[in-house]
Amino acid sequence: MTSSPETAASSASSYGTTSVNALAEPLVTQLIDDAERLRVAVSRTAAGTQIVDAGVAVQGSVAAGVLVARICMGGLGEVAQRISAEREPLWPALVEVHTSTPVLACLASQYAGWSLSASKEQNHGKKFFSLGSGPARALACKEPLFEELGYRDRHTRGVLVMEVHQLPPQAVIDKVLNDCGLAADALTIVVTPTQSIAGTTQVVARVVEVALHKAHVIGVPLDAIVEASGVAPLPPPSPDGLAAMGRTNDAILYGGRVQLTVTQDALARRLASELPSWNSRDYGRPFADVFASFNHDFYQIDPALFAPAQVWVSSLESGATHYGGRLDGALLHRQWDGTADPLATSPASNPTDTP
Repeated sequence: MTSSPETAASSASSYGTTSVNALAEPLVTQLIDDAERLRVAVSRTAAGTQIVDAGVAVQGSVAAGVLVARICMGGLGEVAQRISAEREPLWPALVEVHTSTPVLACLASQYAGWSLSASKEQNHGKKFFSLGSGPARALACKEPLFEELGYRDRHTRGVLVMEVHQLPPQAVIDKVLNDCGLAADALTIVVTPTQSIAGTTQVVARVVEVALHKAHVIGVPLDAIVEASGVAPLPPPSPDGLAAMGRTNDAILYGGRVQLTVTQDALARRLASELPSWNSRDYGRPFADVFASFNHDFYQIDPALFAPAQVWVSSLESGATHYGGRLDGALLHRQWDGTADPLATSPASNPTDTP
C-alpha cells in the first residue's frame, strides 16, 4: 500500500526548502577531517569523486558508524552509542536514534532503496551490487517513493552510502553522478560493509527507519507521524557477510524498540498492533535462517518481518500511549554468545539492507 496524493502534498508542504544533502555536508566534512581517529580511509577517483572506506581495507569504528548513520539521515537525526544501565540488560551496547523529521530523515534519506549494479565487464571480472542510501537518493529521485513523498533535493553537492564489501567501480560512480546531476568532485561515496564495525553500527541505527518503512508498507498516512525515537542492541560484527547481516537484522527484529508520536489515537492503536515484527509468519527464527530458507532472496521473505520487535505509540489527540510486540533477548544471546559463529564457514556474501 502507498500514501495517498493528499498525504504526499501535505508532506511536501511541510518540507519547505530543507536540503538533506546540505545538512549532511558538515557531517561529511567531519568524517573526512577525523579520518585517522575514526579509522577510515579517504581517497579520490581520477575525476575527483571522494570515496570514504569505512571498513573494506580499514578497520573503521563505532564512532565512524554513528557519524555515517547521521549522514544517512541527512543531518536530521541524532544517533549515539550508549551502555545499558539496566541490571540485566538485553545487551550491554546499544544504539539510540531520534528524529523530529521522521519521514524526511528516514524515508527520503536513510532508507536503502536505490539499486546500483555493474557487470563483470565493468568491474574487473566481478559483478557489483549495492543498495544506495543517504541524501544523494533525494537528488536522483530514481525510486517511486519520492513521488509519493513529494520531495526532491536540489543541492549542488551530494553524499551516498553503500553497504557493500568492495569499493564501487567507475561505472556505478558515473551512474550516480549522472542521475544526481553532480560534478565529479561534488560527490562523496561512503562504503560500510556490514561485517565491519562501522557497517554493523550504521545498520543497527536504522531501527527507526525500519519502523517508518513498515508504516509506509501498511498504508499509514506518513504525515501523521511527527516524532520518532528508537534503540537497538549493537552486536559485535561477524567477519562472515551472511552472519553479519543476520546479526544486524536480528538486533532490530528481536531487540529493537521504537517510540512514535502520532496525531490520532486510532492510528496509535493501529501501529501498536500492526507494526511489530511478531506479526510475521517468519517471526521467531534467526534472520540468517529465514534468509537461507528462501534461497537468499530478500523478496521472498514476509515483508511483515522487517520491523522493530517492540513499538510504543503516543497519541497527541488523547495523550494515551499504546504498545505491542516484545523483545527476545534469548534469541539474540543464542546467536551472539560464545566464540563459535554458526555461519563462520559459509561463503562471503554481499550484504545489503532490508528491502
